[in-house]
Amino acid sequence: MTSTDTNPERFDTKIAVLLREDLETWQRLNVTAFLVSGLGAEVPEVIGEPYADADGTPYLPMFRQPVLVFEGTKETLAAAHARVLSRGLPRALFTTDLFTTGNDRDNRAAVRAVGRDQLDLAGLAVYGPRNAVDKVLKGARMHP
Repeated sequence: MTSTDTNPERFDTKIAVLLREDLETWQRLNVTAFLVSGLGAEVPEVIGEPYADADGTPYLPMFRQPVLVFEGTKETLAAAHARVLSRGLPRALFTTDLFTTGNDRDNRAAVRAVGRDQLDLAGLAVYGPRNAVDKVLKGARMHP
């Protein structure tokens, strides 16, 4: 989009985070940050160009499109998890066990120790075609 273009860019894809509604504020922020980092690492096309200010100071690139944040019940998260797996979309997850670990190795071990259907999900991130992501998020509501 050029600086003279007044029409916002429409994306045929969606980046979405679904958070469990009973999380504390600090947990919501932490979970969201962790989840979107996974998408950026796995799906490089979601990352835009690097930034620079008027003085030429460089800044890291960020997502090229908005990240929409939703919330839902524990059951909503479980249903979304099943749907995202059945659709094979790129996804990241955060379980409540990860609030008690302090490093990446222990995080991976905590997830690996629990079967897919027994994961106590705190959040889920997904990327894909808009309509597919909307179907995954059925029953969730936009985060206030």
